Amino acid sequence: IYQAKSVRVAEAAKVIENTQRDLNIAFMNELSFIFDKMGLDTKEVLEAASTKWNFLPFKPGLVGGHCIGVDPYYLTFKAKDAGYEPKVILSGRGINDSVPKYLADRLTGKMQAKGFLASQSRVLVFGITFKENISDIRNSKVAELVHHLQAKSVQVEVADPYAEWEEVKASYDIELLANPTGKYHAVILAVPHDKYIEELKWDYLESLLVENGCIMDLKGILEKPDNRIDYWRM
Repeated sequence: IYQAKSVRVAEAAKVIENTQRDLNIAFMNELSFIFDKMGLDTKEVLEAASTKWNFLPFKPGLVGGHCIGVDPYYLTFKAKDAGYEPKVILSGRGINDSVPKYLADRLTGKMQAKGFLASQSRVLVFGITFKENISDIRNSKVAELVHHLQAKSVQVEVADPYAEWEEVKASYDIELLANPTGKYHAVILAVPHDKYIEELKWDYLESLLVENGCIMDLKGILEKPDNRIDYWRM
């Protein structure tokens, strides 16, 4: 236990710890946007960079929940109240908040290139909690991703072994699926629950896809398949 000099110091320490993680993930997300346009696999780049002893091993992804995605706004509010206009913190927040729409646009762009009309496309999403192996759905960015896809007229089905059906319905107006039904034009692995890492194998995932369908693996939990499957990760 560390005894801070005051409650204000303790609160400031906690808020900057979460803000620092938010900014580091924002940097990874921006790199993911850049490398995607360059045709580079971000995970492969980060694995190479991690061989440097002082590299910080953060990864791109959705930033939801009740800490990392929220605390920076408390800090920026107090900064403005004190007469300082924060720049870096809000820039990081803007990047992380943009990820759900970016992913929706990226997926519908891929489907359009394949000749799949958004209004006739079915997408299956695995996971809606804000992080793995918990039931907490507060500030779920997966829910935002789902809503962005629905706004494009995509039919989206969501499954999660941890989330509560009633809570998801009440919070996001999304009905959880008990079991996948039929074939999908795309499957999104959104939350890396241990159950998914253990059970979601390529043969099963391929059986869920229509011909020329695609997989979006947001946290890179799968090994890259051969070229018979269109696979994309952040």
